[in-house]
Amino acid sequence: MADHAKFLAAARRVVTQEAEALTVLSDHLGDSFGAAVDLLLHAKGRVIVSGMGKSGHIARKIAATFASTGTPAHFVHPAEASHGDLGMMTRGDVVLVLSNSGETPELADLVAYTRRFGIPMIGVASKPKSTLLQRADVAIVLPQLGEACGTGVVPTTSTTMTLALGDALAVALMEHRDFTPANFREFHPGGKLGAQLSKVSDLMHVANAVPLVPADTPMSETLLVISQKGFGVVGVTDDSDRLIGIVTDGDLRRHMVNLLDHTASEVMTAQPATVSPDALAEEAVALMNDKKITCLFAVDPAGTGTAGGFLHIHDCLRAGIV
Repeated sequence: MADHAKFLAAARRVVTQEAEALTVLSDHLGDSFGAAVDLLLHAKGRVIVSGMGKSGHIARKIAATFASTGTPAHFVHPAEASHGDLGMMTRGDVVLVLSNSGETPELADLVAYTRRFGIPMIGVASKPKSTLLQRADVAIVLPQLGEACGTGVVPTTSTTMTLALGDALAVALMEHRDFTPANFREFHPGGKLGAQLSKVSDLMHVANAVPLVPADTPMSETLLVISQKGFGVVGVTDDSDRLIGIVTDGDLRRHMVNLLDHTASEVMTAQPATVSPDALAEEAVALMNDKKITCLFAVDPAGTGTAGGFLHIHDCLRAGIV
């Protein structure tokens, strides 16, 4: 029978060792980190990230993180670079090269190309005297710590530190550029993250789809609008097109006797809950849950009180916001 206690002990040892390595890395960072950020900030082209083997996998993730946080970047495989992909790099780019040893032979052509054409290069390795760091414009030295595998041969601690370093560079660039969640959504419209960052204006119904009637509209006509729009409610506006109320199913039941003898303003619930079109859709859902309602009118944030949109809980559910 498998020794689960032994497996758990190994897992805790690995996680603890890698966590301690990140603390050492944090203390180890110095001026070279700031110099690397400066190079990346002033890149007129793209950031090219490269590495071989496990470092290559980390490089792909770093490039993806850069690209999604406002720093145009892509990964170039060093072996493919030697067979034509060097053409993916040009003056104005900045190259970030990862290699724990700093002596990875497959990187030689890529490094030589950056030196030949004056393309700034940031090297990341654990050996200060390595070829990569000696030739780099900015050299970031990783602490030389044992790998968490126990044998010293499986990239574990070293790749964890390199990944964290890439995240640190990306976040430093984000903060300098005042990169916002709205900016992030522009690069990441899909999936759960994209849904969480959707604005009310991205999901709301607009123009003729918004269920609205003037205050003096007879209830016979108001019922037709409710039926035609298909949301089960209608907003009520005054002479200045400001939203002053809402007619819901509950309002109809409360005025069942002689309903058709009334106007919309006589049946409506005044001062309904509203939301700004610029608000996150998640905030709108939270408001609907708090008020125990299923829809909100999006009111002009400029203060005119005009309902420029309509959001139903089903719109949010379809977008993956729950």
